[in-house]
Amino acid sequence: MKSFNHLPKTFKASLYVLLICFLTSSTVIAQLSRTESKIIAKAEAYDQESIHFLEKMININSGTLNLAGVKEVGMLLGEEYKKIAFNTQWIEMPDEMNRAGHLFASTPERKKSKGKKILLIGHLDTVFEADSPFQEFEVRDGVVYGPGANDMKGGNVVMLYALKVLHDLNLLNKATISVAYTGDEESAGKPLNVSRKELIEAAQRSDVALGFENSTGFNNATVARRGSSGWKVEVKGKRSHSSSIFREKTGAGAVFEMSRILNEFYNDVRGETYLSFNPGVLLGGTFVNFDGAKSKGDSFGKSNVVAQTAVVKGGLRFISEDQKNRARDKMKEIILNNLPQTSATISFTDNYPSMGPTEANSLLLERLNQVSLDMGQDAVVAYDPGKRGAADISFVAQYVACLDGLGTMGSGAHTPNETVDLETMNLLIQRTAVLIYRLINE
Repeated sequence: MKSFNHLPKTFKASLYVLLICFLTSSTVIAQLSRTESKIIAKAEAYDQESIHFLEKMININSGTLNLAGVKEVGMLLGEEYKKIAFNTQWIEMPDEMNRAGHLFASTPERKKSKGKKILLIGHLDTVFEADSPFQEFEVRDGVVYGPGANDMKGGNVVMLYALKVLHDLNLLNKATISVAYTGDEESAGKPLNVSRKELIEAAQRSDVALGFENSTGFNNATVARRGSSGWKVEVKGKRSHSSSIFREKTGAGAVFEMSRILNEFYNDVRGETYLSFNPGVLLGGTFVNFDGAKSKGDSFGKSNVVAQTAVVKGGLRFISEDQKNRARDKMKEIILNNLPQTSATISFTDNYPSMGPTEANSLLLERLNQVSLDMGQDAVVAYDPGKRGAADISFVAQYVACLDGLGTMGSGAHTPNETVDLETMNLLIQRTAVLIYRLINE
């Protein structure tokens, strides 16, 4: 074999670069099976169609309280699932809940199925109601702008088109897959045991749940999410002329007592990793009118009158039920140590449970990481749960192994600058399809 020594240095360097690229490329291809390579190719062919479908969904307003719009998005998705031989069901919510309902889809019942039974979770609603000025799909410089584009209509597209790919290649014939699109993720209908009943039942029939909330990056996934709950403190003081404040018969008044409580919450409850709490609205004075459902109100008071009423409403986020209960117990203790001539009560509401960081979740992350590496992408690592909000997957975390944050990449969720990065959306469809393929063949 002839040596390359006689060649110019710059030419030899170029040959070495080409050789390295060839070897690297060959390694990546070898790590994907022949079927998985077909999955990648089929997903690539859906690139433009998936973008057009995203546009259709975004251009239908589906703010949580726009019940007709939420259902319209559900029907649009439902028709697509019927095309790939999924059974579909629209689940209505009771009228008094003021929520549209949910779309569920599933593969036909199998006498014998193989691999993991998988539940995919998305949601139909957005935070942008019908009166929002942010309403339409727009593309600028390869980036989609639109209400709910990233949270989470983009994720809905990833779910649907990954399954379309597998169906087209006849790879779902022995799979058991359920798909849940809730219609009220942004503001879950109460009571929760009604609005999340079917979701929990679907999880109890499954082995794995994959959530497609917006991604924090191609190389991050969520193995744990904090739960959220609400709290409300109400304080009563003794109404009197301000000249008598701090005297034995008048005491400190409601506003000072509320100030004491919040200050002690800050000093004595704060500090645990992943625990946070926030007083979102505060009213105090002689008279207070507060609408808890709308989280708004008004107050009246004068500087020469000791305040007799104060109310604060806030939120609490936690990584486990134990952490939530410890925080609540501390808050209950603090409100009992009242200033003179005042009293206080605290109440709590449960919203979203936590999704704890389990070993089973970590194993799912390892599988996703391997798919990413086999596709020639970088490693996928767990995202900091302290930086993620609550999501529907938390309702099923106690029943199945969970992985979330598998939806589209973008920015500005819940703002008029919400975006989806089109350059990565098809890659995420590819990765999801390969992950599901491997899970249903384990």
